[in-house]
Amino acid sequence: MNLRLLKAFVILAEKGNYADAAQALFVSQPALTKQINLLESIVNVSLFSRGRQGTTLTAGGRRLLPEAEKVVRQAQVFMHHAAQVAAGVEGNMAVGFGLSSFYLAPRCIAGFRQGNPGIDVSLADLPSAQQYQLLQNNELQVGFVRVPPSLPLDYLPLFNDQLVLIAPQNTPLSIDQWLKKLPLLRLHTERGQGLNAQIDRFLQASELFSSSTQLVDDIQTIVAMVIAGIGVALLPQSVIHIAPAELNIIPLTGESISWQVGIAWNGNIEDAVRDNFIAGIKAGKARAAS
Repeated sequence: MNLRLLKAFVILAEKGNYADAAQALFVSQPALTKQINLLESIVNVSLFSRGRQGTTLTAGGRRLLPEAEKVVRQAQVFMHHAAQVAAGVEGNMAVGFGLSSFYLAPRCIAGFRQGNPGIDVSLADLPSAQQYQLLQNNELQVGFVRVPPSLPLDYLPLFNDQLVLIAPQNTPLSIDQWLKKLPLLRLHTERGQGLNAQIDRFLQASELFSSSTQLVDDIQTIVAMVIAGIGVALLPQSVIHIAPAELNIIPLTGESISWQVGIAWNGNIEDAVRDNFIAGIKAGKARAAS
């Protein structure tokens, strides 16, 4: 069924004569007549009768008109949504983040959603290494990750994060003393590959060694274990966003304590929603720098 024929049917029923309907449809009267005749032959029903009072619907035409109007309205709604999707103001976006972007990522998404209420955004806490893979497969559209990525992805640096030592409160010891006194709590490799590599670089550059190591599943558990006096940990400074008051956060100096955090995406995949989100972040970064 040609939508153009249904629209001709609806408009002619509305206008009541071929001249006005043809003008509304931007076609000639003979062209409109051909469209109506073709539709009548397709449905095998006479839709209009012509008389001195103009063009009126037949009984069959009156029966079919509501369905034709419904289809035309649905097509108009579809085209409206298609235009919104093409413009990137309607759709879905999956975003990944980690501890370093624990505060920034939700703020960026909230600002984006405020101006784009037609976008549904999901947010997942994932290690950077896992985000890189999901971005490659288009299972994530944007990732707040360590940059530059280890895989061929587009990226934009946003800020620097750095390691700090977290230890039980109110015990004035040096980092070397802490590492000898309590186990070093670290994430399992599959959960903290990037962070563990950063810690190893720092310890090697600073010639520091831990007396023992204990592997943990997540950073929240590490923080709880430190507060309980079970161990110490080297974590991103961004841990302050989830740190309770009793956590002792000790700044560090030396080589290999800092890294860049930013957003990454797969530029080989077209995505108008993602591009609008990135444009907003770039604009915010430019405003902050001015």
